[in-house]
Amino acid sequence: MNPDWSLLAPEYILAGWAAMVISVDLFFGRVRKDYLAYLAALGALVAALVSLIYINDDKPFGALLQIDNYATFFRVFFCLIAFFTCLISARFVQERVIHAGEYYALILVTTIGGIYMAAAEELLTAYIGLELLSFSLYVLTSFLKFDLRSNEGGLKYMLLGAFSSAILLYGISLIYGVTGTTNFSEIAQALSGNNDDLRFPMLLGLVLIISGLGFKVAAVPFHMWTPDAYEGAPLPITAFISAISKSAGFALFLKLFAEGFMPVIDEWRWIVAGLAATTMVFGNLVAIQQRNIKRLLAYSSIGQVGFLMMGIAAISPDAASAMLLHLAGYVISNLAVFVAIIICYNQTGKENIDDFAGLAERAPFVAMCLGASLLSLAGMPLFAGFVTKFILFQAAANQDMLWLAGVAVLMSFVSLYYYLVVIKEMYLGQPEAPTRFPIVPLEYAALAVLTAGVFFVGLYPQPFFDATANATDLLFAGTSAASVSSGPPAP
Repeated sequence: MNPDWSLLAPEYILAGWAAMVISVDLFFGRVRKDYLAYLAALGALVAALVSLIYINDDKPFGALLQIDNYATFFRVFFCLIAFFTCLISARFVQERVIHAGEYYALILVTTIGGIYMAAAEELLTAYIGLELLSFSLYVLTSFLKFDLRSNEGGLKYMLLGAFSSAILLYGISLIYGVTGTTNFSEIAQALSGNNDDLRFPMLLGLVLIISGLGFKVAAVPFHMWTPDAYEGAPLPITAFISAISKSAGFALFLKLFAEGFMPVIDEWRWIVAGLAATTMVFGNLVAIQQRNIKRLLAYSSIGQVGFLMMGIAAISPDAASAMLLHLAGYVISNLAVFVAIIICYNQTGKENIDDFAGLAERAPFVAMCLGASLLSLAGMPLFAGFVTKFILFQAAANQDMLWLAGVAVLMSFVSLYYYLVVIKEMYLGQPEAPTRFPIVPLEYAALAVLTAGVFFVGLYPQPFFDATANATDLLFAGTSAASVSSGPPAP
């Protein structure tokens, strides 16, 4: 196989930095915990910068990974998610977490798992990356070992995750039995032939793989772990799960179905479209009933998964780049929301929606950023969510899925209601105490950068259009979808 090991330099950095963070915590026990946060964040940032070296590369690492613009996009994306997660964890971990070194090391290790999911060229490598990410998140979810909610959330996440992994492995075994390979491109070649005699095991394998990946991205009806894991996990880890778990899951979902299962698109498109519609409707309607902000964002994220699955159902170069664009806009907006919530939680220790009453008086900047980010998640104009949803819905309509785009537009209006409930509390509610929140420079800086990103994507999205188009160009080479124009439509 003779692989080029230099292609994995960002992953070496992340793994080495994780070991260094643990060592610093072990041998220099009196180091302040917030210093470990900055050290881990620096490692994620260095890995992101090194990843930029591989822009426009298209090199295989043996037959296991492909280092191209798609992998580079997600390398940088995941490393930046880890960077912000470490920064916003500093005060939370200092006050509430005992083993800080392991906490930050697991964040960096989770990032490696996500990168391998995006770069994988065959099913077993993708599965190993997925399990590396999943096991790290199981531990991080239950990291507050003296908190019963954290224990419960981590246990449910682990049990359902193990069940979904078994389903995914069974699906992989069936596809291997039908095609004789686990390589994405070779699967596509095998499925391009006459498979009438093996149609049933092929369909069963597809259904099981969709179900297994559906668990990982929290699509209905495979979403059961999400509300409890979100509520029980340490607040910064809830933000991390909402960002990297969804992103890595869809990175693998898109690549596998674009490169491997495109020849049998008529067999699975209706399944994914049905899941997308069900997920959008269920997630947004149940979110209306929530009174805990973490559970509200859990069901909100389920609704967002439905929007993202439209990109899989309407799979094409346009839809793929539109899906990545919406994924980027969603993650930026969602992280901004969570940073604002973490600032409030660090001050009050409360996380119900009515606890945000009068936030505009106690922390005007935090309230403004939180309101803007919530409106972005709802898809309002001037914010990232409007542009990214518009492009994604248009791409779905262009693939004769106008009905699905219609459901998505309706559910976006529904989501506006429960986001406005939070905004109403912030600006019209009466605060319990008149005192202002203290300003923590790094937390406010992270919030300012992410909120600026929300406006930047909404007002000047062209750089993101170009990045997502370049990332997805090679996914459809040699497939029947290659005749579709590449890149998202111009706004």
